Amino acid sequence: MLHTIKPAPGARKARKRIARGNSGKGGTTAGKGTKGQQSRSGHTRRFGFEGGQSPLLRRQPKLGGFRNPRRKEYEVLTLAALEAKMPAGSYDKAALREAKLISTKKPVKLLATGEVKKKFVLTVDAASAKAKEAVEKAGGSVKITS
Repeated sequence: MLHTIKPAPGARKARKRIARGNSGKGGTTAGKGTKGQQSRSGHTRRFGFEGGQSPLLRRQPKLGGFRNPRRKEYEVLTLAALEAKMPAGSYDKAALREAKLISTKKPVKLLATGEVKKKFVLTVDAASAKAKEAVEKAGGSVKITS
């Protein structure tokens, strides 16, 4: 019956009653050692106190810098990757995603890393001036969508 249930023998251990005399194994200093800040009653240290060492909060730089909340993050597409993986032709973002040259849904920016010799007609969100120049020099064009 539920009213007869008891914990298993040895499962419930009585707590150690400190500061109740030496016969109770917790007398005299009551497990706090001898003297010092921690042995005194009411002992607390303020938050962040590191024993007199210069605290972490004061060691940190005072100003945290600035992150532009309106910064536009682009996925990078390089001329080298385009030259190596794609034949000459016309490509937009969907075609580049299908060819696994881009993988996220971020806007795409064409950068002039590497050389291009094939004729590409590209539709991207942004392109560096050198990348645009290199594609046009190879006989292609870059259309920028906003």
